[in-house]
Amino acid sequence: MKNMVWAIVVLAFVSCKEQKIGYVDNVKLMEAYQEKIDIEENFKAKADALAKKRDSISQAFQREAQAFQEKAQKMSPKKAQEEYGMMQQKGQLIGQQLQQEDQQLQIEGQTEMDSVVSKVKKEIKAYGKANGYTYILGGGDGGSVLYGTEANDLTQEIVKILNEKYSK
Repeated sequence: MKNMVWAIVVLAFVSCKEQKIGYVDNVKLMEAYQEKIDIEENFKAKADALAKKRDSISQAFQREAQAFQEKAQKMSPKKAQEEYGMMQQKGQLIGQQLQQEDQQLQIEGQTEMDSVVSKVKKEIKAYGKANGYTYILGGGDGGSVLYGTEANDLTQEIVKILNEKYSK
C-alpha cells in the first residue's frame, strides 16, 4: 500500500514537472500584428470614403429639396403634394442604400477580423505543439492570466512568427 501511494506521488510530481505553460497578451499581440493593422487601416479608408459619399449625396439631395421648395410655391397644392411624396420616397431610398452600404462594410470588416483571430489562434496552437507547451494561456484585457513571468510571455515570439508569415 505504501509503495502505491509513493508511486502516485511520484507520478503526480513528474507529470507536474513536465508541463510547460506560457501565455500570450492578446491585446499586445493584436496591436502588433501587421495584418490586423492593415485591415483596420483599409477599413478606415473605406469608412472615410463611404462618409464622403454619404455627405456628397446628402448635400446634393438637400440642394434638390431646396430647389423643389422654391418650385413648389409656384405649383398647385395637389401637384406640390405629389412631388413632395416623390421627394420623400427618393430620400428614403437614398437613406436605405447608404445604410445597406454601411452594414455591408461592417460585415466585411467583422469577417476579416474574425479571419485574423482564427489565424492567430491557429498559430498559437501550432507554436505550442511545436515547442512542447502543455498550455498557452491568454492574457491582457479579459484574459485569464493575472500574473506571469516574462520568461513565460510568448507574445513577442508569436507576433514575430505571425508578421513573418503575413509579410510573405
